[in-house]
Amino acid sequence: MDSHTLLWLTTFVMTAGGLVILLAGKRRTPSEELQTVLHGIVPLIAACSYFAMANGQGAVVLGADAAGTGAGRIFYFARYIDWTFTTPLLLVTLCMTAMHAGEKRVGAFAGIVLADLMMIATAFFFGASEVAWIKWTWFIISCAAFLGVYYVVWVSNMQANALERDDVQASYRRNAAILSVLWLIYPLILAVAPDGLHWIGDTASVLLFAILDVVSKVVYGMMAVASDSKTIERDLAEAGRPAPLRKAA
Repeated sequence: MDSHTLLWLTTFVMTAGGLVILLAGKRRTPSEELQTVLHGIVPLIAACSYFAMANGQGAVVLGADAAGTGAGRIFYFARYIDWTFTTPLLLVTLCMTAMHAGEKRVGAFAGIVLADLMMIATAFFFGASEVAWIKWTWFIISCAAFLGVYYVVWVSNMQANALERDDVQASYRRNAAILSVLWLIYPLILAVAPDGLHWIGDTASVLLFAILDVVSKVVYGMMAVASDSKTIERDLAEAGRPAPLRKAA
């Protein structure tokens, strides 16, 4: 299976995954509704990115000679556009889980999103660079911003999450661990892909990113929505009331 086929296949998987989350997710409270919508829209944004890459609009060839006949590499810039939108949304939902019932720490939300955007922007320059020392300087800066994301996830959010009840704490720790491990694999793939050391070819890198994207956006999204649903069920049960009825428009 070539990279072109993989891109089309992932487009369909992302589209189906996003629709499943949106249709299956519950909306009994504003918090649950927002979690469902955000997790559902993430794979749909990724589907648009994969569609652009599959039809050639989301990629350019870098490193070829002036005539375009020399050796070059495909730079999938749409991938970074995808990450610019989807990773902040995933982090916002993670912060919402950490601070489920307590005060929402605006600084934590802003800090983690801004660090994430810096990580993606500098990773883009890494992938677009042709000069080795410039490329790997951008990579180091991107990794440093990544550490900032981890700091909020495992320090700031954990402090706020410690004030929540036991099931919310367990849910946050599980989601944070899954997302942290999955996201750690991305820079490793970038480093060995054609954008980096070129230890693996285009098809292999597309396959690895596709698998990782599906797991971190569709599979993780389904798990997070299901976990949030259980939290809301306990909220409603402890409040001793049924889910609020939605007002007619």
